[in-house]
Amino acid sequence: MKISVIQPDIIWNDKAGNLARIERLIAGTDNPDLVILPEMFSTGFSERTELFSEPPCSKTFEWIISLSEKNNYGLCGSYPVTEKDRFYNRWIFVTPERESWHYDKRHLFTMNEEEKAFTPGRKRVTFTFRGVRILPIVCYDLRFPVWSRNRNDYDLLIISANWPVARRDVWITLLKARAIENQCYVAASNRIGTDGNKIEYCGESMIIDPYGEILASAYPDKECTISAELSIDELAAFRKKFPVLKDADDFTLNP
Repeated sequence: MKISVIQPDIIWNDKAGNLARIERLIAGTDNPDLVILPEMFSTGFSERTELFSEPPCSKTFEWIISLSEKNNYGLCGSYPVTEKDRFYNRWIFVTPERESWHYDKRHLFTMNEEEKAFTPGRKRVTFTFRGVRILPIVCYDLRFPVWSRNRNDYDLLIISANWPVARRDVWITLLKARAIENQCYVAASNRIGTDGNKIEYCGESMIIDPYGEILASAYPDKECTISAELSIDELAAFRKKFPVLKDADDFTLNP
């Protein structure tokens, strides 16, 4: 599978501008199977949920579906969604066949009072696309390894994020750790630039193999796309040769 990760400079609270910008960046990719966008790709990390959130299957969802169908790739990222009078930081994945899955961010960033704007998700989500088993997480989820612990049920961990410059080293360290401990590929999309709250973001989107080696990495301060090929056969051979997942501890997650 060929995957491409998009690293944009998200325009603050400008849906139309961001969707147009992302389309231009995606146009520079070379026939990927899967395209990954960052967290809150349509607005930036805005607290104005009442203004920018959409019902499920609304305008932004239809934009994702349209691009996916037109270009024959899976497309994913998070944006604010409202459902049953609650707001969610919702990660969406769509296929060219109009299949879709969603994951609501579990760990809300309390230091920035994200929990006052959004409702936390409760469900860990896995699914299969073109033969690759996928687990999505969103930004702050990356700090909580139990939530993304591989139960022999995924091959690719996708992270959509708005990760700040102040914690750049943590970003890189945790991405490598998640790949190594879960014997999986990791693909992480992060934004660059400065948002309306004066927070600066570190970029450095990357794709990492199960050994913790970086296959592709973006610049810290430049809009760009990165791509890499994933081999599920090579992953299976590595897991068979060095089967650490079979020795993992059992555990139960509370809802």
